[in-house]
Order: sequence, then structure tokens, then C-alpha cells
Amino acid sequence: MQRENKIGAVVLAGGYSSRAQAFKPLLPLGEATIIEKSIGNFFRAGIDNVTVVVGHRADDLLPVLAALPVRSVYNDRYPEGMFSSVVAGVRSLTPETEAFFLLPVDMPLVRSHTIRLIYRAFTRMKGDIVYPVFNGRRGHPPLIATKLMPEITAGDMTQGLRPILAKYAANAREIEVVDEGILLDADTPEDYRKLITYYGCRDIPSEAECNEIFHRLRVSKQVAGHGRLVAEVAGKLATGLNKAGLRLDIPLLTAAGRLHDLAKGLPDHAGLGARLLKKLGYPKVAQVVGTHHDSGYQAGALPDEAAVLYLADKLVKNDCIVGIEERFQGPLAKYAADTEALKAIEKRYRATQEIAKAIERISGVSVTNMITAD
Repeated sequence: MQRENKIGAVVLAGGYSSRAQAFKPLLPLGEATIIEKSIGNFFRAGIDNVTVVVGHRADDLLPVLAALPVRSVYNDRYPEGMFSSVVAGVRSLTPETEAFFLLPVDMPLVRSHTIRLIYRAFTRMKGDIVYPVFNGRRGHPPLIATKLMPEITAGDMTQGLRPILAKYAANAREIEVVDEGILLDADTPEDYRKLITYYGCRDIPSEAECNEIFHRLRVSKQVAGHGRLVAEVAGKLATGLNKAGLRLDIPLLTAAGRLHDLAKGLPDHAGLGARLLKKLGYPKVAQVVGTHHDSGYQAGALPDEAAVLYLADKLVKNDCIVGIEERFQGPLAKYAADTEALKAIEKRYRATQEIAKAIERISGVSVTNMITAD
């Protein structure tokens, strides 16, 4: 970012957390707390002008914030609701600030990549407000031009921020993002449990995020359906191997299975798909997808996620599960007179057989029985 020092972020942490039945800012998430995660996402996006508004249990929060390069603002009107914290945070912004992100503290799963995209959209689209959108729904954090500051700071505490933003609807912009985290908060204990689950797989797109990727890239229903079946088959193979003592990452494998053909029909579709996923912020998935056309599996080795995906892809033809021989029978016959093509097909056929043998040897169960089990 060229102007990141002129972009601020206001994190709202002054509320009672009454519905959560716990103090949300200090709830643990991974190796840190929710408030540390929420702040850290801005830092990783290049936003270092961060203001945290405190109120309820400020004495508990301030020692945590003292260890971070943030500005803390105490809102003595926090009992009046969230908008009072918005006003306190906006009033504290430095004069050179051109726009500010606004984030409730209990939304720590927004990707730093998403924050960067919102900023770029703000500079490109020339709007007063930019909202991130996932699956047709606006989420947080919006990026708001400081030209709205006078109306916000003079706003009616009983009405809140919504009517002020509504006045600028004509000059608001939206940017679609592949980030379910813009919608996820810790408002209730159930929501918090969902955050924990999502955080554990934060480097892997959820099913909803996979569907959003399909939508954005205009992937056909046929390709998406094939991916879902490949993911199901890969998941069953990995489950069987994990029961036998391996530690394959099933969420990673499932996402890679869904997305492995997202660039189908284009040259080097495996490599192109991997590059697209890496650009979207999913390097681990990209690595597996990039090798699904040629896993590089060595006979006798323990199958990894790439090998399992490779086999699963060969066991699914279009939207049907098939045997290995049936899968290769057609290509072998079709390219019998083409020496180079036949050599490549035979190589993939041998690799598929070797992976299947390894899985059956380790699990003690036939591949057919593994993938047809309920």
C-alpha cells in the first residue's frame, strides 16, 4: 500500500458481551486472544494506525493493549451502546487519516488479504464507503471515508450508525471477497465455538468459500459436481488411511478435491488453478491442486494428500465413480497410435495403480470397499 499511513482502523471493544456469557475480547483463539487476532489482521495488511475503543472491563483490556502498538481510547458512554464507541473511536482519528476501517472486536477471522482488497477497491472505485461482500451479504470491516466524520460524531445515539451510512448509499461500493470470516462473530457461545472450528482450518477454504470461488470464476456445474465427488472419495480414502495410523489433513484434502479442476479447459489447468488459489490466499491448497495431474508419487512411499487426491481424481469420471481399469481403458485405446501421448497415459496409469496398492497395503482394505462405504 502506498498510502497505508493515511488509513486507520477502529476496533470496537467497549461492550458488555452479554449474549456471549463471557468477555469476548479476551476469549482465547489459538495461541492468542480474540482482540489480539482482530488487531493483528490489520497489522498484517499493512494498517498500523489502529485505535481500540474500550469501556466495559477496560482495566482488564488495557494491560493487553499496552503490549501492542495501538492507540487505546476509553469510552465512558459505553452503556449507551456500540454507536457511542464508534463516535469515541472516530473522534480520536489523526487529522491526516483519509478513511478508516470499522470492526467489532469479536470478528477476528477477517483475512488480511481481504483488508488489502478493500483498501485497493477504495482507492480504485472512488466511493465514500466500501463494503466487503461474501455470498451476497455485506460484512465487516467497511472502509469509511473521513468525510463522514462530522455526521458520525454529531449522530443521534438512539439511531446509531446505520441511518448515516444509508445517506451515502449512492456513493457506496461493494467488493466480493472469498472470505466467510467477514460474517463470523462471537456474539453467542455457539458462535464462538464456530469461530474456534473455523480458525483451526483458517488456511483452507470452507465449503461456502469453495462455492464462492466457483461463482467468481464461473466454473460450470459439471466441473463443480465432479469436484464434490472427488472430494468425497478423497475424504473416504484419507479417513481409512488415518485409521491405519497416517495423519492426513482431511479438510485440506477435501477443499483441494472440490477445487482441483477450477481451471479445467485451460492450458496447464492444474498449474493455473494452483496459481489462482495462491493469489486468493490459500497456498496449502494450491500446492495439492497443482500436483493433481502429476503427483510425483514414488512406489513404496507413504501416500500424502497429493497422492490421495491424484487417485481420487482417477476414480471419478465426470460425476460417476469408476474402477482404475475402466478409467484408463478409453484413453489407452484412443491414443494407441500416438507414442508420446500413450507414454504419458501409461505413466499416469502406473502411478494410479501404485498409489492404490499402497493405500490397500497400509489400510488392509480394498480401495473399492473404502470408497463405497457409507
